[in-house]
Amino acid sequence: MGRLTKRGREIAQKVDKTKVYSLDEAIDILKAMPPTKFDQSLDVAFKLGVDSRKSDQNVRGTVSLPSGTGKKVRVVVIAKADKAKEGLAAGADLAGAEDLLEKIQGGWTDFDVLITTPDMMREVGRLGKVLGPRGLMPTPKAGTVTTDVAKQVGEVKGGKIEFKADRYGIVNVAAGKLSFAKEGLVANLRALIGALARAKPASSKGHFFQSFFLSSTMGPGLKIDLHEIENTEKGEAQ
Repeated sequence: MGRLTKRGREIAQKVDKTKVYSLDEAIDILKAMPPTKFDQSLDVAFKLGVDSRKSDQNVRGTVSLPSGTGKKVRVVVIAKADKAKEGLAAGADLAGAEDLLEKIQGGWTDFDVLITTPDMMREVGRLGKVLGPRGLMPTPKAGTVTTDVAKQVGEVKGGKIEFKADRYGIVNVAAGKLSFAKEGLVANLRALIGALARAKPASSKGHFFQSFFLSSTMGPGLKIDLHEIENTEKGEAQ
């Protein structure tokens, strides 16, 4: 094994890999790590008790993070004239129809979210080879195929994110920036936990949340006490 860098040694001194942490403790530790030259993301990883190979155990949905993402989200709308104008008025970075279809067909994907209307899905669907591998294909379940273009643009710009379990039942998302106040990060995490709990498939048996880790872009992974999830669920039920 190679020698640890100075930063690596500092991190190792502050982290107990055998311990499980509360959300408050974990965020405090990540904020106390040696600084970087950029604003790191707070990254979340959940291992869920599902078999994603079974169609009735897919976990996918959206959640609006109350403190936002801290990221400038580039939104493109593909829609006919009036709906395209609505998208632009709501804050979309670019909107259009045939011109954008042709541009994307040529390989352009310089955006984070693509929103379209149902009447345009046949044309957008033909872009699957470009959009699919990059996770940019609009879907009704994610709210990105909609007649209410303005509302969706506003939600995405305001902090709405999509989550999806991979083939191993793992959900990885960014829940804000490390520079956020701790209270804001905790609010985002609790909103995400609640949304995941509501997305639990009826056919999933046993413990749904199997593990929960927090990390920052350049920081360590910290295992979170699963009681935090139980506390969130109890709070929502009250």
